[in-house]
Amino acid sequence: MNAKIRLYVEHPLGQGQSVPLDKAQAHYLFGVMRQAEGAHVLLFNGTDGEWLAQVTQAGKRGGVLTCVEATKPLHVPPDLWLIFAPIKKARTDFIVEKAAEMGARRIVPVQTDFTNSGRVQRDRLQAHAVEAAEQCGGTFVPEVAEMIKLDRLLDQWTPERSLMFCDEALVGQEAGLGAAKPGPWGILIGPEGGFSDRERARLQRLEYTRPVTLGPRILRADTAAVAAMTVWQQALGDWT
Repeated sequence: MNAKIRLYVEHPLGQGQSVPLDKAQAHYLFGVMRQAEGAHVLLFNGTDGEWLAQVTQAGKRGGVLTCVEATKPLHVPPDLWLIFAPIKKARTDFIVEKAAEMGARRIVPVQTDFTNSGRVQRDRLQAHAVEAAEQCGGTFVPEVAEMIKLDRLLDQWTPERSLMFCDEALVGQEAGLGAAKPGPWGILIGPEGGFSDRERARLQRLEYTRPVTLGPRILRADTAAVAAMTVWQQALGDWT
């Protein structure tokens, strides 16, 4: 049975389990994608892996799918947080989407001294993470946290979690992960204006930080997020 449509659902999945659809899901599946009773869809919920399901009821305002068989086990990504200062709306959306695709377990927007964006819509960013997981074949959806001030985040930080501090001041120097230890990590990406001298001094004093450079050129914040996750995944993640 060939199913190309994947849906994220907030409902338990298992053999013979019925899964109700809300109005938006029903509109997408039956109105936009023109599916009907008997069609097959792939479902995941972030905890039970991926399941092949069959449409058993189809309507304009709702529907029901029934799980037929498991198709993919749950794959939880490494314990990696992507921490970034929000930028323009479309580029912030891009960062969240790529973080979900590339295997972040948690996504944390932070307010730094030079952050231009004063607030973020967490629900909208979480929806982007869900869409990214649907499209890339993932079975896990990272949590998008509420925006937090960088100083407060560092006050709450546990030293057991290493922090990859992407410092634009190190451009042109040799500073990489090297023989970094495995375990829980965070990646910190600064705002378009960079980190303040005060923030940089605090980050450099912390024993769990690892300052790194992302090459010989200063990258835009959204490019830096993708580059940093690539470096970390290749060295310590599930790409090896």
